[in-house]
Amino acid sequence: MLHAFFLAWLGVALAQISPGPNMMAVIAVALGQGRRHALLVALGIASGSLIWAAAVALGLGALFSTVPVTLTVLKLVGGLYLLFIATKALRTLLTTSTTHVAPALASLSPLGAWRRGALVVLTNPKAALMWSAIATFLFGAGLGNLQVLAFGPVVAVSALVIYGGYGLVFSTGTATRAYARFWRITEAVFGAAFAALGVTLLVSATGR
Repeated sequence: MLHAFFLAWLGVALAQISPGPNMMAVIAVALGQGRRHALLVALGIASGSLIWAAAVALGLGALFSTVPVTLTVLKLVGGLYLLFIATKALRTLLTTSTTHVAPALASLSPLGAWRRGALVVLTNPKAALMWSAIATFLFGAGLGNLQVLAFGPVVAVSALVIYGGYGLVFSTGTATRAYARFWRITEAVFGAAFAALGVTLLVSATGR
């Protein structure tokens, strides 16, 4: 079991390190609201990983294979949520005239920061596909439902360490000072990136 866990974790860690909605969500909040909220976003992502682990252990991965429309629905929901985040970021550029830092992210409460992390990972179809692949690999290695479920905390801890690390790096004094100076450009970049990801998911869901 440990050998199968280690191999599966290597693939997961590479996915977590690579750029994507999870990373951008953490970095955006770290720059706009600081370390505490960024770590709460990372905690939300870790919590979402536990939910995905429970879901695939109960057969959700097989559901995606046998009923493809469920993955399409997830793409639609994920795309709309990313567009919602993009809209909040881009709206700041139109409604804020002051030169001081006043990003839309500043309205996030601690619970909202956690919820953002959880929703980003739970509505991410790439996470669904990754967990489906994990389940296929672990079940193929002879592991049972409880063992697949037990892999959830491994991924959650990995997510907390990796995304929490991004949060710590991008909430340093140097990063926040740079953001204070160039926050309009930063918000525009993050807004455009979330919008592009959201549109990509919607286009993929509609098959165009």
